[in-house]
Amino acid sequence: MSALGKLMNALQILPGVGPKTAQRMTFYLLQKNRPGAEKLAEILKQACETIRQCDRCRTLTENRLCRICASSDRDESLLCVVESPAELMQIEQATGFNGKYFVLHGRLSPLDGMGPAELGFHQLVDIMSRENTRELIIATNATIEGETTARYLAQMAAGVGIKTTRLAHGVPLGGELEYTDANTLAHAFSHREPVE
Repeated sequence: MSALGKLMNALQILPGVGPKTAQRMTFYLLQKNRPGAEKLAEILKQACETIRQCDRCRTLTENRLCRICASSDRDESLLCVVESPAELMQIEQATGFNGKYFVLHGRLSPLDGMGPAELGFHQLVDIMSRENTRELIIATNATIEGETTARYLAQMAAGVGIKTTRLAHGVPLGGELEYTDANTLAHAFSHREPVE
């Protein structure tokens, strides 16, 4: 296979990039922005060589501990479990959460080979016990696998006497009931809260 074909195939590993998009990206990089392509290749190579999982929370970092785990200003009694480093970053940017995290790098899915060992559940139990966790905040996605993972995590936390909470799901802020899908509306309706 030619170098051009190899590059087009390599770009297709990115989510949402099919053959046509990969072809457009390849021609753009080689025809219109060769210096940008060289810089991208250099930065990607460097990132692959230096970025690893944090020893404690498993997010991506260049150091043994990420900046959150290394911080003494974070509340160790609050532990938020997310499926990916991208979700950790989203929570950090959108909320004032000042606790610590644990990144699963997936969700329970036996068909995909993702079980408790692959998700680091033993490490999570160790963290909850060692750091005197008071509350486990489960922030898995509202998918069947995410909900299964949440239930499993809640049972684990209950086994070591830790309070468990789950992110709220339902009608989005500013959303209109008329345009809300049936599953979201049913979930929001069955988990309604008192008005204060």
